[in-house]
Amino acid sequence: QVQLVESGGGLVQAGGSLRLSCAASGGMFAINAMGWYRQAPGKERELVAAVNSNQKMRYAESVKGRFTISRDNANNTLYLQMNSLEPEDTAMYYCAVYPTGSYHYTPAYWGQGTQVTVSS
Repeated sequence: QVQLVESGGGLVQAGGSLRLSCAASGGMFAINAMGWYRQAPGKERELVAAVNSNQKMRYAESVKGRFTISRDNANNTLYLQMNSLEPEDTAMYYCAVYPTGSYHYTPAYWGQGTQVTVSS
């Protein structure tokens, strides 16, 4: 059974940094694309960043230059380094695994989420 467990969220002031981690278990994920999504209150869930099986990355325009996604395939762990955080980044952040090596699909698995709150 696939499990995704996020950690690293918290409360930070604007301009600060956080690093999210996602520990994946129940499979080998090197061949799958993985990603981070977020959902703010009253808004739809949106893609933040994703990385495919060839280490190609994509980012939402709103986080380009501030966030960096990375993966450690040996340890089945996905990361999201978030710098220069803004109050608009406040949301629940979710880790996701795609059904293939491409991120051009709907994720097959989701974590429970970790809350990020950025104060102004």
